[in-house]
Amino acid sequence: MQMVAFLFPGQGSQFPGMGKELYDNFAVAREVFEEANDALGFDLAAMCFNGPEEDLKLTTNTQPAILTTSIAAQRVLQQETDLKPGYVAGHSLGEYSALVCAEGLAFADAVRTVRKRGAFMQEAVPVGDGAMAAVIGLDQDDLEVVCKEAAQGEVVSPANFNSPGQVVIAGNVAAVNRAIELAKERGAKRALPLPVSAPFHCSLMDPAGKRLAEVLETVSVASLQFPVVTNVEASPNQEAGRIKELLVAQVSAPVRWEESVRAMLGLGVERFVEIGPGRVLAGLIKRIAKGTAVQNLQDVKDLNALQGA
Repeated sequence: MQMVAFLFPGQGSQFPGMGKELYDNFAVAREVFEEANDALGFDLAAMCFNGPEEDLKLTTNTQPAILTTSIAAQRVLQQETDLKPGYVAGHSLGEYSALVCAEGLAFADAVRTVRKRGAFMQEAVPVGDGAMAAVIGLDQDDLEVVCKEAAQGEVVSPANFNSPGQVVIAGNVAAVNRAIELAKERGAKRALPLPVSAPFHCSLMDPAGKRLAEVLETVSVASLQFPVVTNVEASPNQEAGRIKELLVAQVSAPVRWEESVRAMLGLGVERFVEIGPGRVLAGLIKRIAKGTAVQNLQDVKDLNALQGA
């Protein structure tokens, strides 16, 4: 049997209509959306299915919406196939989906927590003061130097190590803009600002981490049924006692996605299944590990392909 890893997407994968086909066709998916509506006290399902896109893009809505759609898809997969993961991982927000999949967090607790996480991350930096940018085609060491030079007493640092030659940086607007120009001078193929509402995964998020820690104190954690490869360490964790500290650290620490994927390959993973909206992670896997089997599950067509495989 091939060893499989389940992967869960983060912010940016949302779109109006996500999850609707699974909701319409599977009672188990409907139950997840209904549980989310009850936990949050508003109709998240309607927002996922109908938008409007502006509402879905608000961080406090995006995070529970993607988590809910991902877990609905995961429960369908669990019911309709015999696929079991050797490892699970998620990109930023997706780590909460991975923890629910591994049974370390209860779904209702996770959906309430990520709604607050979204609010804390948004409120940590006034709108317009923070920025993120994608830098393509500059190696990691050169980018670290660029960030140090561009900071000039402000914050700018790598936020997401996504795939070879694709790194996202985050920090104060002026520092990020200086880093964009310096990166181009140093030979980056492209460096462009991203349409995000806050500078995630940098030290400007420290206040959000402190507030998140208080919320997580009230949440129960359980034994993990399989290891979660964490963003902060890019290595598997199966200790329930470490879940909270890693989630708090993750808010300000870079997402070490490329390393996480390479770690799973090194542990014997031969096939990846991205579960939830969009195909962002599948695209990154194809760049990190060319030729590795990657599949998606976000609709019925994907499910049929997985069952066929």
